[in-house]
Amino acid sequence: MSELTHLNERGEARMVDVSEKDVTSRTAIAEGFVSMAPETLSLIEKGEAKKGDVLATARIAGIMAAKRTHDLIPLCHPLPITKATVDFEVSKNPVGIHVIGEVKVTGKTGVEMEALTAVSIACLTIYDMLKAADKAMRFDGIRLVEKTGGRSGNYRADKQ
Repeated sequence: MSELTHLNERGEARMVDVSEKDVTSRTAIAEGFVSMAPETLSLIEKGEAKKGDVLATARIAGIMAAKRTHDLIPLCHPLPITKATVDFEVSKNPVGIHVIGEVKVTGKTGVEMEALTAVSIACLTIYDMLKAADKAMRFDGIRLVEKTGGRSGNYRADKQ
């Protein structure tokens, strides 16, 4: 494990100084899964959720969250994001929605937190849109799948 960079020599939290880092193209992809009852998934597929279009709302919420990550996570740098997408894959086994977020930037620091925040907020929005029908929904496997660019190089998670 590498040195913790968000702590100073006295163990106090600090925002990392990235002023000497090179500007590079950076990408991060994250994923998560919302498990739900088959009847709940049917509401999404048929467009019958009482609050409206679940996936369209969750997509917008996830993209907005990626853009506001620095307001939500202490010590994250505000970034000029050049791309933020949130996509969904319906799953019948297990039953639920696979959420995939991708964020890009040309900058001095990566966008892993932005991709993870996009996925997390999209999952929460799916729950919010459907909680009247299924309070037992849960989120699983929110994780970084891939990151490219920057001093630390590329990363790709093992398949689950």
